[in-house]
Amino acid sequence: MHFPGRFADQLVAEQLDRVSLSFLVDELTIKRGGVAGNIAYALGVLGQSPVLVGAVGADFADYRSWLERHGVDTSGVHVFDDVHTARFVCTTDDDMRQIASFYAGAMARARLIELQPVAERVGGVDLVLVGANDPEAMLRHTEECRQRGYAFAADPSQQLARMDGPQIRRLVEGAQYLLTNDYEWELLLRKTGWTPEQVGERVGTRITTLGEKGVQIVGRDGVALEVGVVPETAKVDPTGVGDAFRAGFLAGTAQGLSLERAAQLGSLVAVLVLETDGPQEWRWDRGSALGRLQQAYGPDAAAEIARALPA
Repeated sequence: MHFPGRFADQLVAEQLDRVSLSFLVDELTIKRGGVAGNIAYALGVLGQSPVLVGAVGADFADYRSWLERHGVDTSGVHVFDDVHTARFVCTTDDDMRQIASFYAGAMARARLIELQPVAERVGGVDLVLVGANDPEAMLRHTEECRQRGYAFAADPSQQLARMDGPQIRRLVEGAQYLLTNDYEWELLLRKTGWTPEQVGERVGTRITTLGEKGVQIVGRDGVALEVGVVPETAKVDPTGVGDAFRAGFLAGTAQGLSLERAAQLGSLVAVLVLETDGPQEWRWDRGSALGRLQQAYGPDAAAEIARALPA
């Protein structure tokens, strides 16, 4: 939904403990989404072979068909007929700030899913991204990755607000990649009690998105790499922009690109989502994509990334 105003103008600092607000919105749209769905969709569009794992309700049939048409293997999705698929209800104001609610529904059953049968059915996996999900499922799947030797990326996202320090430490330990935005990174440090150096001892590479300032990538050596954004033509809807970056980044690394080039590809996909109403309504055009990459990062970057892109 869209609120034609600024949330900040409606909040009274001295009365936040008694806040009771209703925002009259002027627009309602219903879109396909969800962290895993958004990332899997974008990976499929980029020519990868993503395997979606999660728990859904009986209302998932249309969404399943959509994802499969865009290259997503949904054989790892478990259906529970007695609940609805998870719902994210979000209102965005004129400053692109958001207030949202989340209904877990079938997602709470994700803790019942084991990864090994899925991995065996698809002939093995290169990387397991453990995204925002039922917290118990996130912990179970992270632990299974460690036990079975599956490389994994820790992407706790909004669940950092719900989880405590020991749980977050269990999610992060041993990850090949740790993905957060800048706010989540600071929250992770505060809740775990770790320093940035201690995080670096426990993960392979830290990727922190910085909004309009781009992304910071830090390896085990502590050296930071900064990658700027692809300039946007419009700011339409920020929902799913972080998921889009992750998909582009993972598609790039899967195709053998350097971390810098993979982050540049991620930034391109992120801006395509930012310029579109809905996290899965963007469309891929190779020629346009290469032109924007060249404009943002130069001809050498565009030429290298081109080798990883679908027609």
